[in-house]
Amino acid sequence: WRQLQEEVELLGAGRDFDLEAVRAGTLSPVFFGSALTNFGVEPFLKAFLRMTSAPLSRMAGEEEIDAFSPDFSAFVFKIQANMNKAHRDRLAFMRICSGRFQRDAEYFHVQTGKKMRLSQPQQMMAAEREIVDEAYAGDIIGVFDPGIFSIGDTVTVPGKKFRYAGIPTFEPEHFMRVSPKDTMKRKQFIKGTEQIAQEGAIQIFKRPGGGMEEVVVGVVGTLQFDVFQYRMKAEYGVELYMEGLPYDHLRLITECPVKPDELVLCTGAAVLEDFKDRLLVAFGGEWSVGFLTKHNPGLVLEDALSVS
Repeated sequence: WRQLQEEVELLGAGRDFDLEAVRAGTLSPVFFGSALTNFGVEPFLKAFLRMTSAPLSRMAGEEEIDAFSPDFSAFVFKIQANMNKAHRDRLAFMRICSGRFQRDAEYFHVQTGKKMRLSQPQQMMAAEREIVDEAYAGDIIGVFDPGIFSIGDTVTVPGKKFRYAGIPTFEPEHFMRVSPKDTMKRKQFIKGTEQIAQEGAIQIFKRPGGGMEEVVVGVVGTLQFDVFQYRMKAEYGVELYMEGLPYDHLRLITECPVKPDELVLCTGAAVLEDFKDRLLVAFGGEWSVGFLTKHNPGLVLEDALSVS
């Protein structure tokens, strides 16, 4: 124990490693302890406080937003539905990037161009919630989301219209056709798939011109299908039919010379539409790109990763 304390003090003093490298994210110190037996927890927390820095400035396009600016700004990085099953609530978590947040003050949602009041901001510790009246740069707060927030949104004081860079979206590599077993639960099915997709846990697509009674779900790892299926049943009461599809690539259609249903597609390819009404083509194997562009003159495909 004494040796551990001495090592932690060396870390905190910055003599045993490069503190600037830690803060820059190029070096990661490792601590050993046990939360169950309370071994090393207090020294770890003290060392953690010594190593952390003040909130850093953040880029919004070409502009650098000073973390110590008096003007409030925040970045939505997570959305979670049904945190309280009794109330079916939906929270948007935002990191305050600059200024001071005040409860019930008027703020500006950049993506929709609307002013709003965030009347019930919360901070959480495990299962406990606490309403906060103010928060500062570096803090994280959760606000009730009636369906207007998306991951990557920027919230500022009125008069400021800059946007923080969004969070990259990873191209899905596994796809399934999904529909509800009980057709009478169409409303719950649509609500569940849309909300879970808005959280970023899955990506949903549909056939162009089609409805949401059946969707194509894309994920990066197959475990996400299990999580999606479990949450749909546990939180929305919907059991699913799920059928695997042969796609493993996705490209955004930026220029289409004909109507989507007139495109010449290779075997195992399909035209899909995302929730932003953008057209994409799903296919198996990179060789299909050459086939699609060769047999559809004027068709321009773009890496789906480049569009958030």
